[in-house]
Amino acid sequence: QVQLVESGGGTVQAGGSLRLSCAASGDTYSSYCMAWLRQAPGQEREVVAGIDDDGDTTYADYGKGRFTISHDNAKNTLYLQMNSLKPEDSAMYYCAADTWGPCPRAPLNDLGVASWAALHYWGRGTQVTVSS
Repeated sequence: QVQLVESGGGTVQAGGSLRLSCAASGDTYSSYCMAWLRQAPGQEREVVAGIDDDGDTTYADYGKGRFTISHDNAKNTLYLQMNSLKPEDSAMYYCAADTWGPCPRAPLNDLGVASWAALHYWGRGTQVTVSS
């Protein structure tokens, strides 16, 4: 079992930055796929970014150039650095993981979200609100 706890959300003005963290605890793992997903009220769930133990990263088109996903193996912590935030980035952000890699070979759009949403472990989320 793996427990995931997100932190770092908050309210920021458009153009600002936030860094989300996801601390993993429980069973140790050397192989993994970890991802950030988000969901706004009344909206479909979206995949934001993913990373596996090979260091391979993938991003949704809306996040490329603005978001950076990383993982600190020593701290068992996943991060999402978000820059140039927009009001449409407002959502609950969730950390998800599997203790095996690689990540799903599915696009980070509505065609592939079901594959990413099937990751086994989930946190409770952290709210991000971007004001205009």
